[in-house]
Amino acid sequence: MAGKKQFDVGIALDAAMLQFWRAGYADTSLDDLSRATGLNRSSIYSSFGDKDSLYLRCLDRYAARYGSRYDQALSCASEEPLTAVRAFFEVTLGRIADPDVPDGCLVAQTAMAAPTLGPTIAARAIEALNSQHARLRAALEAAQLAEAEDFAVHMTAVNQSLAVMSRTGAGRQQLRAVIDISMSALSHALHARG
Repeated sequence: MAGKKQFDVGIALDAAMLQFWRAGYADTSLDDLSRATGLNRSSIYSSFGDKDSLYLRCLDRYAARYGSRYDQALSCASEEPLTAVRAFFEVTLGRIADPDVPDGCLVAQTAMAAPTLGPTIAARAIEALNSQHARLRAALEAAQLAEAEDFAVHMTAVNQSLAVMSRTGAGRQQLRAVIDISMSALSHALHARG
């Protein structure tokens, strides 16, 4: 179309997602989003709606991106549950170590800010956490672990704590120690199955 600027929606969403992830919802202004995406305010509004709508799209994009990686990691849970859960945590450690993204987790960050966010955004963060819990529970049930629900709650909490710990400067060795303790408990429970 003549006279109309074209842009890649995915690239703009990634840039906005990183801005929200880095600074948080409350500390990200429309000017910040404009600088991050290269779009002016009117283009942001016409393409993505208001700040809440853009944040929801970024949160969904984040959850889908990492959710698919978690699903892949857990895909062998019925045959190799320990390998699968360790691979699940490796997805998180990989994200934490990635120099191209901020520390922490956008979902965890959103969940912690939920009391100050609108109800739709808070609900979406809870939905993302519930999805992570459900994915772990299904994997552990596939491994025929009697305590699948309890371990799914625990592993979800551990995974989110890794994100919070990394944001506050915890080193890789500390994060691996947290994972190793959880993996040891899971190993004991799996060996007690039979």
